[in-house]
Amino acid sequence: MQLAFVIPAFNEEGLIGRCLESVTKRVKESGVECEIIVVNNASTDRTKEIAEGFDGVTVVDEFDKGLVYARRAGFNASTAELVANLDADTELPDGWIETVMSTFEKQPELVGLSGPYIYYDLSLWNRFLVRLFYYLSYMVYLLNRFVLKVGSMIQGGNFVIRRSAWLKAGGYDTTISFYGEDTDIAVRLSKVGPVKWTFKLPMRTSGRRLAEEGVFQTAGVYVLNFFWVTFRGKPATKDYTDVRPGGEN
Repeated sequence: MQLAFVIPAFNEEGLIGRCLESVTKRVKESGVECEIIVVNNASTDRTKEIAEGFDGVTVVDEFDKGLVYARRAGFNASTAELVANLDADTELPDGWIETVMSTFEKQPELVGLSGPYIYYDLSLWNRFLVRLFYYLSYMVYLLNRFVLKVGSMIQGGNFVIRRSAWLKAGGYDTTISFYGEDTDIAVRLSKVGPVKWTFKLPMRTSGRRLAEEGVFQTAGVYVLNFFWVTFRGKPATKDYTDVRPGGEN
């Protein structure tokens, strides 16, 4: 199996370099044949220029601004059966690629795989709160997947989907602006096959949104939209803020 990385980026000149450094390094270490695709999503800064400076990275332009538009453009530009979706402020940990490949090889029926974030720049207290939130979320994931059978759980910016299954599920819903896009993927993909969430697939990422909007407020919005999409098919909220280093939105 081949693996493709899709990384949407809107005005991410501050962090896209760190993200791509981690991805290219891990790809080289793993020896796995990978595509690395950065989607320049209507950026007005040096995002595209920085991404094009990395060997082995393909940059595609998506002028319709929005996370789902960008994920779709990256998916369409890739060819691998396994498509990993990252965010531009993430950093790929050691062993992440190996965990993905071995999990899909051992479980060929699997159509989706995801795991938690590790917020490397938050305080210890906030990281503890996030960890507690993940434990509670994991209980809900088990209930929804194995008992109620209404879907699964995916962490946006840290998930892998099987191309053939996602095409069968209908692909990206561009009517979703931001919140709930990962839950929509989990719900529709789980109708095709099993979608697994595991603590064994962590992803390092910036906690900039939690720092700016607050841990409890951010968690509340995500929880609301998780249940809204799971049981009503659409997110409850559409408005969102592009949080960028230095306050640039």
